[in-house]
Amino acid sequence: MKLNLFLLSNLLCAAVLAQAPDPTPGPVIKEYGAVWDITKATYKTDTSATYKAVFDVMNSPEDKTQVNPWIETAARFLNMHARAGVAPEQLQVALIVHNKASTDLLDNTHYRERFGTDNPNSPLIKALMDSGAQVVFCGQSSVARQVPAEQILEGVQLSLSAMTALIQFQNQGYRLIKF
Repeated sequence: MKLNLFLLSNLLCAAVLAQAPDPTPGPVIKEYGAVWDITKATYKTDTSATYKAVFDVMNSPEDKTQVNPWIETAARFLNMHARAGVAPEQLQVALIVHNKASTDLLDNTHYRERFGTDNPNSPLIKALMDSGAQVVFCGQSSVARQVPAEQILEGVQLSLSAMTALIQFQNQGYRLIKF
């Protein structure tokens, strides 16, 4: 009986998920950051507030042909809040990249040398920076992970350390987002 209830429960969950609409990207980051519209929220989003978020990005997928989902979280943040009615100029985003995610900041030439493929994160990072997001690379990880500043994507800033950048952004009122 327990096994049958377990199977029935799993089948019901699968059926519910199969009926859910697919998330969609945009409007801020058009190719990334797919989210669902939430039309019946009872905890309302304050559309008059300024949202300052700093994302601590330290992990990266093992498959180097995949976009880093921890970087894409920033795109989801921008898209979901814009859809909820928060003006894009009220959304301030910074990504602090370090540790295993260090190579995700390599330009295509150097990424190809290491992994045999173009950097799948490059278009996403460019789109984030084009939307006003700051991308900051940890100088300590740059040395430790052998990712010199000369090899990273244009527009990415180099800091003394991830710790330093995280503290400075939080001192400026940014709220830490860590997944």
